[in-house]
Amino acid sequence: MLDEQGCPDCKRINEVLSRVGDRWSVLIIISLAQYGTLRFNELKRNLGISQRMLSLTLKELERDGLVNRTYHPTIPPKVEYNLTPLGESFRQPVAALGQWALGNLSTIDAARATYDEATGP
Repeated sequence: MLDEQGCPDCKRINEVLSRVGDRWSVLIIISLAQYGTLRFNELKRNLGISQRMLSLTLKELERDGLVNRTYHPTIPPKVEYNLTPLGESFRQPVAALGQWALGNLSTIDAARATYDEATGP
């Protein structure tokens, strides 16, 4: 069993993985990696995410140093987001995760159907 002595940074690792491994963070990173700089509403439209959830997730990604937020004082105000160098370094692991998910969709669908059939409603 891992404890503070065996893994003094396990709690910290959990914090990081909780942030970068959640659904919306991964999808935001993928979108910014694919399209570069995006405005708030472009991200919202592309992802089908609520305004509140997008705002909260972007703030956390910015706090963790993965995303840059650039405010342009125009009328109406313009806010753009892009990946920081740390965020760029996260592209490859996220891309691998996304490719794995895409490559295994039919297998996962079949496993779910088998499970649902065996366990019933």
